[in-house]
Amino acid sequence: MRPMHGLAIIVPMAHEPRSSKRVSWSSDTEDTTATPNGRGAAGLDPESWSAVLAPRLAYFAGVARHEHVTRAAQDMAVPQSTLSRAMVRLEQDLDVALFARKGRTVSLTPAGRAFLASVERALAEVERAAESVRADADPASGKVAFGFLHTMGSETVPGLIRAFRADHPRVRFQLVQNYGEAMLERMRAGELDLCLTSPVPDAPDLVARRLDEQRLRLVVPDDHRLAGRRRVRLAEAADETFVTLEPGYGLRRITDALCAEAGFRPRVAFEGEEAETLRGLVAAGLGVALLPPPAVARPGVVELTVTAPRAVREIGVAWLDGHPDTPPVAAFKRFLLSRRGQLLPD
Repeated sequence: MRPMHGLAIIVPMAHEPRSSKRVSWSSDTEDTTATPNGRGAAGLDPESWSAVLAPRLAYFAGVARHEHVTRAAQDMAVPQSTLSRAMVRLEQDLDVALFARKGRTVSLTPAGRAFLASVERALAEVERAAESVRADADPASGKVAFGFLHTMGSETVPGLIRAFRADHPRVRFQLVQNYGEAMLERMRAGELDLCLTSPVPDAPDLVARRLDEQRLRLVVPDDHRLAGRRRVRLAEAADETFVTLEPGYGLRRITDALCAEAGFRPRVAFEGEEAETLRGLVAAGLGVALLPPPAVARPGVVELTVTAPRAVREIGVAWLDGHPDTPPVAAFKRFLLSRRGQLLPD
């Protein structure tokens, strides 16, 4: 069974109203630029309706709104001749009359009114998209899409965000909890800006920085033969039944590697997706587990320090190499890097 995808949690933050603005239309972009593969600069077929019509839609909406070419040209700060040519070309491309003309005054034909309704919806969607990406990049109130391990969610990440927001109180976060490989794939897909993960990844398309290390403990039931001890060599658990995270999780890989270093292969009875679920299985007497410390002590288990081999996991932050950061992402990245060696709560 594959690990489940994490749950996206949005920390809401109201946007402040933006001041009104006017777009300056400097030229009539009548022809799209084709790339060597025959497609437009935006990946559109240069002969598609989208590529052909898009440069003229705002012009059309302006003329339709004013019903006067001169006033529309003045409002959009574009030469009247350019605007007139664009409307003629638009009608020629569609092979439909959109305007009835009387001098410089125009009125929409029935076809023009039907076309205008769709054009206004399309332009409104473009406006919303532009405002959204600008809002997400705003230095004071932008958004950071941040992924992290489930085991970081109860204490470490809330503490980090609280400390960061002391100086950046309006920055918003989209938080994603998942296992390491899944987060890296979501980052490669453009869904995450940064992720806090373990082991620290080593891949040519990523930049990763080690931030801290976390000791792992051997967790046993409180009536276990080792429960009276404070320290243990991992080899002493060679004959035990283990409960572990599923294959694909970083902690599972670390568990397998530590057991191999101790000279045995763990006998796995149960596989799960959450460290606290594994603690519950241990408390029920169903096995032992190698786990990071809990945020809150769990009754029914004893957590033993592993003296050999050295049982730790490295925690690091990763991001895509060569991808530019928005100001809020850059600020949060700097903050995380400044916490090197102090990432985890005491």
